[in-house]
Amino acid sequence: ATLAWMGWTVPPGTPDVLLHYSEDRGIDAFEPHVPRTNPGVAPAVWAIDPEHAPLYWFPRACPRVAVWAGDREQRRLLHERFATTSERLQATTPGWADAMLSCELYEYRLDPAPFVAWPEAEGQWIARERVVPESVQQVGDLVDRHRSAGIELRFADDLEGLRALVVTSGLPFSIVRFGPGSEMRAPG
Repeated sequence: ATLAWMGWTVPPGTPDVLLHYSEDRGIDAFEPHVPRTNPGVAPAVWAIDPEHAPLYWFPRACPRVAVWAGDREQRRLLHERFATTSERLQATTPGWADAMLSCELYEYRLDPAPFVAWPEAEGQWIARERVVPESVQQVGDLVDRHRSAGIELRFADDLEGLRALVVTSGLPFSIVRFGPGSEMRAPG
């Protein structure tokens, strides 16, 4: 069935918790803002549901491509088209490998009560008011976090080519920090 939710492949159900990832450990409250990467939207506080949280297990500026399977047929397609045994594949460029290993990323846990599903992108939620986090903890080794979650993490020489395959795969996907102004190579 076609959903009214443009960016969602499944109808959103309110999760028990929402998450926000940042390299800043000292955020006392999140204030609504307009993202630099999406200046046409109204100010909001942005969060991600736990199911889609792996999209943010990267340094903030890191370009990444993700593709996953939600059912048996999608798993078959994912395994066939991307030569993986995992149910989720995430990739960035080799230039980001050191930054992945040295990144200090923090996971903020947020009460979902003030949030609504953002229809533009699956797993993303927005609040139009100030949100105080319930807790914060360090994520730890990002490469190990992927491995522990059963996610294949690739460092692809041709991320643009992989992106093109993902977009036309017929599978759920996400592309973050990819496009004009993105840094295909890590800082430093």
